[in-house]
Amino acid sequence: MDAKLKAVLAELNQVVLGKPQQIKLALACLLAKGHLLIEDLPGMGKTTLSHALASVLGLDYRRIQFTSDLLPADIVGASIFQRNKETGQGRFVFVPGPVFSQVVLADEINRATPKAQSALLEAMEERQVSVDGKTHKLPEPFFVIATQNPLSQAGTFPLPESQLDRFLMRIELGYPSKEAERLLLEGRNVGHKRASQPLMTLQELVSYQQKVRAVNASASLLDYVQRLIAYTREHGQMSYGLSPRGGLALLNGAKAWALLNGRDHVVPEDVQAVFAAVAEHRLVDGMDQPLPDLGATILSQVNVL
Repeated sequence: MDAKLKAVLAELNQVVLGKPQQIKLALACLLAKGHLLIEDLPGMGKTTLSHALASVLGLDYRRIQFTSDLLPADIVGASIFQRNKETGQGRFVFVPGPVFSQVVLADEINRATPKAQSALLEAMEERQVSVDGKTHKLPEPFFVIATQNPLSQAGTFPLPESQLDRFLMRIELGYPSKEAERLLLEGRNVGHKRASQPLMTLQELVSYQQKVRAVNASASLLDYVQRLIAYTREHGQMSYGLSPRGGLALLNGAKAWALLNGRDHVVPEDVQAVFAAVAEHRLVDGMDQPLPDLGATILSQVNVL
């Protein structure tokens, strides 16, 4: 693995203890220029991980707390009438909202109403927002990291399938290991420390994203990806099959995983490593939880060769 990427992963693993697989998936998601959905119970470190990702990558960071009374204008911004005191004339001026940041944390995204959630649809897919007939470009790079509480909790609204499909990956952190929790109870947990300085420049991050795109996927590897996609569409166990966007997400996620493992080409193990994170949230209704081990079940049913 590249020394710079290894240092970034090491720092992130000092912030959120005992979750190396989830942290590696989160970094792969961002290197693939995707958006990340972190779903878990409150207090599991979702917000801590998102802030750490922005810190170690040296990116601007804004947090939006999603609540039931949040309006789209609170996210994307609005046109405000400003009057010139000298001339008495005025004009409408666009005031950007918090979505105009390189990393946007949509905290507890499913506590907002569908109307507020929809404000992110254009931003996540097209990297722009439209207000009053005018289009405003978002900064590059642009990452949305959303946290979500389980739908069984009070005051939550299910994310529509169109919104879920815009997240390249969905991960769960889960309870800490016994060793990590012991450090927390003893007061020696380093998980709350923040990265003191960025470990990567913007130019380096863009370079790594370009390297991800350049990772080679052979014809036989693409055949394997297509067999996986076809299985999700033809098997009755899933509510939906993978969309073309989902298929591209699977390939790009596998490329990023290959890069993190020091390879310039994708192997089936890369696809398998990211498959559950990329596919499971796309295969069920927004109001349902994925079936247990759904990703592993699909992988076991599809031949590699």
